[in-house]
Amino acid sequence: MAKKRNDDNFQTVIPQGKVFSTPLEEVMPQSMLPYAEFVILDRALPRVEDGLKPVQRRILYTMAEMGLTPDKPHKKSARIVGDCMGKYHPHGDSSVYDAMVRMAQDFNMRLTLVNGHGNFGSVDGDSAAAMRYTEARLEPLALELLRDIDKETVPFSFNFDDSLLEPDILPGRFPNLLVNGANGIAVGLATNIPTHNLGEVIDGVCAYIDNPRISLSEMMKIIPGPDFSTGGFIIKNELVQAYETGKGRITLRARYSVENGDNGKKQIIFTELPYQTNKAELLRKIMILKEEKKEALSGIADVVDESDRTGMRAVIYCKRDADVDAILAYLFKYTDLECSFGINMVAIAGGKPQQLGLIELIKYYVIYQRQVIIRRTKYELKEAEARCHILEGLIIGVHNIDEVIKIIKSSESTPVARTRLMERFGLSDKQAQAILDLRLARLARLEIQKLEQELAELKKKIARLQKILASREEQMAIVKGEMREIKEKYPCPRKTEIVEKVDDIKVFRQDIKRAATDWAITITAGDNIKFIEKIEFDQKYRKPLPSAFRADGLYKKIMFARSDTAVMIFTNYGNCIKVDLNEYEASGFGGAGIKIKELYDAALRGEKPVAVFPAGENIPTSTTWRAPSIPRSSLKWATKCSPSKTSTTANWAR
Repeated sequence: MAKKRNDDNFQTVIPQGKVFSTPLEEVMPQSMLPYAEFVILDRALPRVEDGLKPVQRRILYTMAEMGLTPDKPHKKSARIVGDCMGKYHPHGDSSVYDAMVRMAQDFNMRLTLVNGHGNFGSVDGDSAAAMRYTEARLEPLALELLRDIDKETVPFSFNFDDSLLEPDILPGRFPNLLVNGANGIAVGLATNIPTHNLGEVIDGVCAYIDNPRISLSEMMKIIPGPDFSTGGFIIKNELVQAYETGKGRITLRARYSVENGDNGKKQIIFTELPYQTNKAELLRKIMILKEEKKEALSGIADVVDESDRTGMRAVIYCKRDADVDAILAYLFKYTDLECSFGINMVAIAGGKPQQLGLIELIKYYVIYQRQVIIRRTKYELKEAEARCHILEGLIIGVHNIDEVIKIIKSSESTPVARTRLMERFGLSDKQAQAILDLRLARLARLEIQKLEQELAELKKKIARLQKILASREEQMAIVKGEMREIKEKYPCPRKTEIVEKVDDIKVFRQDIKRAATDWAITITAGDNIKFIEKIEFDQKYRKPLPSAFRADGLYKKIMFARSDTAVMIFTNYGNCIKVDLNEYEASGFGGAGIKIKELYDAALRGEKPVAVFPAGENIPTSTTWRAPSIPRSSLKWATKCSPSKTSTTANWAR
């Protein structure tokens, strides 16, 4: 406000015009509440239906409009960002690009939605290259979020300048909020939803559809917990509380092994880190702690990052007399090799932010998916009825073609001809116009039969669509069926192992000789290899075993061996892999087992184990044979090394 000096005293000068005096308690709600509402609903929090924030939704919709499907070439990120900003998201380009980069990072997303080409950052904390250097397109899974968007399945609203329409939500044909999680900070609210396994979440949603009164304990048998893209271990802690109330805390721990190095020295090898842990920063902190002369870390000789494109491998080289257990205990306590993850499942549900438990979140999603199916069915029914109406008119016209031609030829104009056709045959305006637009080629006998066949098929389709609209069970069956198709189309093995407590974590330790026990070596019905303690196997496997091998619905093959021996596993392609059991840990009876690719890096697509035998003394060490498919007389022996560190490949070749 302007002021005027008068005899060294300042006096307030009231400007001309009206001055409004409003109490602060009125100004704050009028200014702060709309801002808070905008940030909460339109920026920071995801929708429970598709699991996306507005900027993510707009990016995916923009890329779909640009035709950047998985079968098309990548396009410059700068063009995608520019289109998104100019059409739907009038904010800074960095906010759009950062959101797109995150959707392309496989160490942040459980299943990426954007396929990035170029430098999109790394787990070491490296930032992505500038948008002018990178390219992108949609991932196949992102199309499942956008599927049927053109069939009036979701509401649309005008964009910021009322020139275009944009979707308020996407159809979201899989539970993206649980699969890829979310994190964000709004005004007075925050969300931090962990990522989950796609297959488990879909199974959980199907279980809820079958039994809406399913208990949390039953649901957690299907969805045991989060599944992070970086693997590692989850120690449950407050996981049950988090799934019940939407808020809780779990502990994440790195996966490691201890191997014997040269001259009796030991190596601690970390292959998986807790979610969102910066590997480069973590190793730098370990080196700083070592240089600070921490007594517990005096046994560390060096810290080396040996990671490459095949996977993560961070190695701590220890001195000969180092206490490995003391080093590990100190690192887990003072570094991010073990850290907490605060679960806070807040999302926009029912038009407002809500903190949701696991079953509540699934409930909202199922209700939404049913609405999507109803809207899609209504759209398809409307289209089918419209086409059926046209076909009925065309067939009437074709069967009376001579009279139709006479009416058209004798009419002064097209509108007159249309009116006369409508009056003569009782047609609608659209039917009459379709007859007028009919090509002469459609008058052939075969074409007439095609019209009648198409009409019959349409009537069957209309009856089926009407049946779907009339039955909730039919609608739910479609939701389940289409989600299970997604599960089969995008297999997603679990990466993170869940344990009750730290003592349950099994670590491969070459520096500690493991006591030999009896194991059951099995080939599961899912074509995995599973090692089970014989005591546990005998307790839980009640069926009699007449011989060392048995085929049934649970296990295809079963063999017993000591844990300090080796076994030979034969595959359906004739390969034989020697497995040293000392290098593996026994899994629980309900564990998933080990895939053949984990035992043998060169395993081919579709290759699976079919038999297992004890390794005899006459079998060469670390050897793999390929069964010949041509006469032995025309073959010679050729040997080459396999990528696997535990086996080599010997092939029959011409």
